[in-house]
Formats: sequence, C-alpha cells, structure tokens
Amino acid sequence: MQITEVGELIFPEIKIIQYNRFMDERGFFAEIYRRSDFQKNERLSFLSHKEFKQANISFSKAKVVRGLHFQFDPPMEKLVRPIQGAMIDLFIDIRIGSPFFGKIGGHAMSTTFTDHFNQWIYIPSGFAHGAIFLEPTMLEYFCTEEYNPDTERTISPLAKDIDWSLFEVNLKKQVDQILHEGPLISQKDQNGDSLGDWKSNPDSQKFLFTKESGLSI
Repeated sequence: MQITEVGELIFPEIKIIQYNRFMDERGFFAEIYRRSDFQKNERLSFLSHKEFKQANISFSKAKVVRGLHFQFDPPMEKLVRPIQGAMIDLFIDIRIGSPFFGKIGGHAMSTTFTDHFNQWIYIPSGFAHGAIFLEPTMLEYFCTEEYNPDTERTISPLAKDIDWSLFEVNLKKQVDQILHEGPLISQKDQNGDSLGDWKSNPDSQKFLFTKESGLSI
C-alpha cells in the first residue's frame, strides 16, 4: 500500500488511514490492504497485531442513517471505507469511566472513481459506529471478529442524551437537515438504546476505561 497519512480525530483512538491510487488514462489501481504494511509500518502500530476475520459490503441510499452499532462478545473493531459515494461517519464513546462517555464525533468521507486517494477509518472496540449517507454510497468494512447477533447492541442515533458538543459545526448542520427532513432508518436503529439504557445494562461493564490502560476489556 502507498499510505500517505495516518491521523487522529477528536478521539485519539479513532484513526484515519489515507492511501494513494495509481491513476492513468485507463482508470486506477490501488492496494487497499497489505498485511505486512499493517504489521511493520510504525504509524500503524495500533493495528500491528490485529487479525481481520470478516469483510462486509453495504449499499445505502441518500438520507439513510445506520447505527450506532457495536458488539461486546467478542468485541469487534472495524476498518471502514467508502467505495463510491459520500457520508458522515459517526462514532460515539461508550466506555464506562471515559471522560468522553456519551460524546459523538463525525468525519466526512467521500470518494469518486477519479479521486487520487481514498481513506479507511478505524473504529476500535468501546465505540459504537454508524453513518449518515449524503448520496447513494457503497461501503466496505473489515472486522476483527465475526458477527454475533446475540451480543450486538445499538445506541439510537436519535437518543436525546447523546452529547454532540464536540461535533464539527458544519457537519452537524448536515446531520440536522437530514434528521429534520426525515431519514431512512430501520426500526431496530430508531428504537435502539439511549446512553442511559446502555450505562445501566450490566453488559456495559465489558467496556471499562482507565487512565493507565485506556480501554480494559
């Protein structure tokens, strides 16, 4: 892979990995994942010992809202990238004891077939993940564990106790517009837990934050 940038967002645990595409008059070629790069690149040390066990692809129409999903047994980490389209990726801290518990962040991601680069976003365990789609969008995501429907949970993106105070202002305006106009959202996601519901659930103790270790599972 020709990795050009590895950066952090408002939560240092959330990472952006940008890589180049090789363009010519025919189109482009890109390596989207190479295990040795993820093991040896010092900037990717947070992934050096990770094994990806499942890969998924999804398509969403404009104004679709998905999430906020997470899995606690086994805890699942994700690498997510748009193949084509535009979205606002969503991530919320659900670690008990974290100073950022309940705060949500977002990152705009878009790509076309003429762009010279693309991005992965890395979502570690201890964060619930979702997205709001600004146009028809296809996603690919790699998972460190296989899906377990018995231990998947959802924080509703409509929950009133989500803290949006760290969310970038212009992105929040786009989110509010879609939510006001009427998003396409599943009943499962719409009726997901509030943060209060999750905090009072004994399973929330699966994600504990400590100052020394960050996340303890």
